[in-house]
Amino acid sequence: MNATAFDTLATARELEAAGVARDHAAAIVSIARRADAADRETPATKTDLAELEARLTWRLVMLGAAIGGMLAAAVAMLKFL
Repeated sequence: MNATAFDTLATARELEAAGVARDHAAAIVSIARRADAADRETPATKTDLAELEARLTWRLVMLGAAIGGMLAAAVAMLKFL
């Protein structure tokens, strides 16, 4: 996995530039850093991957059905030309 490190300094500066007080920016960055670290420490399980695969498969099926419907409509319209 190619993970990008969370740039705490840049984030704090961006918050301060947006008008957030320095102590508030530091607290926000600290919370975000902990959340980022927790996400990186919790790898996906086989169940997570299976659920993702099922959702993606369903979306592909629905996309295929939508494309099929559009093609059928286009062919029907061509018959009238």
